Amino acid sequence: MRSLWLDTAPTIPTDPLRAGARYDSVVVGAGLTGLTTALLLARAGHRVAILEARTTGAVTTGNTTAKLSLLQGTTVSTVLEHHDADLARAYVTGNREGQSWLLRFCDEHGIGYERRDAVDYATTDTGARKLDAEHEACTLAGLATELGNAAELPFPVRRTLRLKDQAQVHPLEVLAGLASEFRRHGGSLIEGVRVEGVARTGADGVELRTSAGAVTASNVVLATGIPILDRGGYFAVLQPMRSYCVALTVDDDVPEDMYLSADSPTRSLRTATVDGRKYLVVGGNGHKVGHTSNTQARVDDLTRWAQEYFPTARPAYAWSAQDYAPAAAVPYVGKVPAGGGHIYAATGYNKWGMTNAVAASLALAAEILGGNMPWADTLYRTKVSPADALQTAQKNAVVGLDLVTGWLSGLAKTASTAPAEGEGRVIREGARPIGVCTVDGVQHRVSAVCPHLKGILSWNDAERSWDCPLHGSRFTADGKLLEGPSTSDLADTRR
Repeated sequence: MRSLWLDTAPTIPTDPLRAGARYDSVVVGAGLTGLTTALLLARAGHRVAILEARTTGAVTTGNTTAKLSLLQGTTVSTVLEHHDADLARAYVTGNREGQSWLLRFCDEHGIGYERRDAVDYATTDTGARKLDAEHEACTLAGLATELGNAAELPFPVRRTLRLKDQAQVHPLEVLAGLASEFRRHGGSLIEGVRVEGVARTGADGVELRTSAGAVTASNVVLATGIPILDRGGYFAVLQPMRSYCVALTVDDDVPEDMYLSADSPTRSLRTATVDGRKYLVVGGNGHKVGHTSNTQARVDDLTRWAQEYFPTARPAYAWSAQDYAPAAAVPYVGKVPAGGGHIYAATGYNKWGMTNAVAASLALAAEILGGNMPWADTLYRTKVSPADALQTAQKNAVVGLDLVTGWLSGLAKTASTAPAEGEGRVIREGARPIGVCTVDGVQHRVSAVCPHLKGILSWNDAERSWDCPLHGSRFTADGKLLEGPSTSDLADTRR
């Protein structure tokens, strides 16, 4: 599967890595957080390199729905369940700052976007009550939302919650503009280089061990979705979630606003016009990573739903994205615990990364450069600490069960026949869980044990990948690391 955005991305020039080079700052990950943070630091005169294991935007940013909205489902009411009103207002302020900065950047650099209203909708009484609560929370936090009961949708709704004048973008066009400006300020954008570890070199910085040699820096920013270094403990307070999108060509009129359902299963809608062709983008059907094997059924269900209500819709693209739900209901942004004051991270955007990523970048750059943002001090005051002990314990109980049941099921299966095309399964060979799959007529055999914390992987048939149910690491059919907290590939059991 490949997203509409990645398939129509502009060319983004890159730079070579010079092993042994020293930088003021190294940013790990070339998504929206990484590129925005790097640009802000480069503008301030820092010598900055971005190290991206794959390609620019290849992970979450290139697979988003790309809505720049301050109305984010029921996020603000959820924040208020965990925190006080001051933090909820800081959350809105930070996201507003992020949205404003990015749209201003687009205006200054000729990057197109469309202004749209954001509309949450409910088709049940339960969903309507959620929107009533979200409206109250948004009003308290400083958002001028409007309740109603009508929408330009081809089915009846019980309640709507509207926030006017939001925006939608082509995310790879945004990344291309950021990358160009970053390189114009002397920054180096380096693709195909994986960071495998970070070690302190003393009081003045750290050394990064990479797949192409070591580099050193005074500061490191981990902008990899979930931080790749376990020393911060982020994996224990984040729930990795996977959701799906389809883009369909349409001939008839479709709603122009950006819609999101308050009921389950989630339905997200927006339009996109790319290379003169109009698409309807439908998202939803999310689940915990590694907890659903028949993921293709979730993609097919989105297409079926879209064609039920939009009869001229024809499937053109299908893709998925991974996001991380934080135990504290707000992102974790700032210095990494036990990082010696040189390592920073941003994570836990909970599916709203287009505004949260830029807000985090503004805060990180200010902290590194010695600036002050009162809203950031309030918003990011929640750290990975004993304050999250209850949620962490609950999550780890589930993770522990996944670990045990994964090993038991992985050790209980044997098989003598190869899986059919596009299928995969975990079998037992001696005491080893082995992942066996067939993709494009080729059988692959890899260790089914995640290198991160030894979870047993499961097969994802929509994306033909091995996914870890513990903390969300994902691997290709032949074991190459795609994303997650792991920093190494799966072992090839044919060796």
